Amino acid sequence: MTGGTDEVPPRREQPLRVRWNAGVRSLEEGDGDGPVVAVVPGLGALGYLVDTVAHCGEWTRAALLDVPGFGHRPPRPCRADVTGVADAVERWLDAATGDAPVVLVGHSTGAQAAVHVALRRPERVRSLVLMGPTFPPEQRRFAGLARAYVRNSRREPPGLIPVTWPYYLRGGPRGLARFVRSGQRDRPEDTITGVRCPVLLLRGEHDAFAPPEWVDRLASAAPDGRVATLPGAHTFPYRQGAETAARIEEAARHAHRP
Repeated sequence: MTGGTDEVPPRREQPLRVRWNAGVRSLEEGDGDGPVVAVVPGLGALGYLVDTVAHCGEWTRAALLDVPGFGHRPPRPCRADVTGVADAVERWLDAATGDAPVVLVGHSTGAQAAVHVALRRPERVRSLVLMGPTFPPEQRRFAGLARAYVRNSRREPPGLIPVTWPYYLRGGPRGLARFVRSGQRDRPEDTITGVRCPVLLLRGEHDAFAPPEWVDRLASAAPDGRVATLPGAHTFPYRQGAETAARIEEAARHAHRP
């Protein structure tokens, strides 16, 4: 049920430990009594986020959730769409985190699902980190999304392919298409207005899927929203794991300021 690139981060000699809760597999690092960092990947790919989770594990328990389950063989823990992923993350929080406060982190379509979870479970999610949140209105049609893909691909590192495509192949074209379409139908600019916790929005400086005006719009719509930019394109955490983890830690501290 495990193995492959999903358990081997770019700069680590040992794989993250594997746990199962509520039918959801997670790759985890770290322990402690502090907040639990739960990371929801974009389009079901895990490999580009492993280094970030490993660095978060240096100061707390951090878990990378394998939703919708493209990191292992079927059966899947949920449908490959934003709502299905949000449902699975909510079940995992109840089963795996006890009474610990949660810093919920989502990337890309995972950020869209994370917004829904934070809206539903304000008593559990103390801080929300949205990395490269998708999709701005101009990308909710095929032509706009295709243009963003071309622009963004020019800025992504070549090493990204072997840590993402195994998941996409496992998910299959129908699963991926369903996931993308659900993201295009979702309206995070409306959902985020009801989120009560502090929200940190992170984007790569060359991220064509999350352009600055879109991220600023989401931050303005959130009751307590902040924006930060890191080097890189859409998958900036892949080569900025330590810096991304540091920003997540800052978000956790921000949530507990008096």
